[in-house]
Amino acid sequence: MTGDPPPHPAERFDEVFDAYFAEIHRYAAKRLGQDVAADVAAQTFLEAFRKRRHYDPERASVRTWLYGIATKVVGRHQRSEVRALRALARLGSGRAPEDGTERVDARVSAQGLRGELAGAIAALPRGQRDVLLLVALAELSHDEVATALGISYGTVGSRLNRARTTLRKALGGTDPRLTLEEQHG
Repeated sequence: MTGDPPPHPAERFDEVFDAYFAEIHRYAAKRLGQDVAADVAAQTFLEAFRKRRHYDPERASVRTWLYGIATKVVGRHQRSEVRALRALARLGSGRAPEDGTERVDARVSAQGLRGELAGAIAALPRGQRDVLLLVALAELSHDEVATALGISYGTVGSRLNRARTTLRKALGGTDPRLTLEEQHG
């Protein structure tokens, strides 16, 4: 992408699709795995296309708006996400998934999480998990997460803090960010 502002989705949706599909697909894959990522990304853009005339560039960037839609679509697949996280928890920290064809992203991902951390993330309430994973996977700012999810900035901070506290407890007081770096380092 260039330094130009992103196109308004109502006018040039093909450009929005080209600019953001791969990024939304990666986010969906990290949350739910490769098996459903294409479906989630496609559903996200279908919903965005249907809502394109209601998009307000004063409220959010196109990217943030798409992440909000994607997170709602992921939420409809919540059982798949929790199942995948629990399966990774059962694998334990010493084993990697069997499928060697997929490259594991160096950041937090559904394929890269291990053991207790995956189980703890699966146990988080959906709102906390959504905030945590939008920050960790999509690298959205607190403002962007608030806009994407339609919640206040303070709610983002409190949900993120509660999620991190819960994860620290589940990991025996270990900072989850350090654990992630050790697992991928």
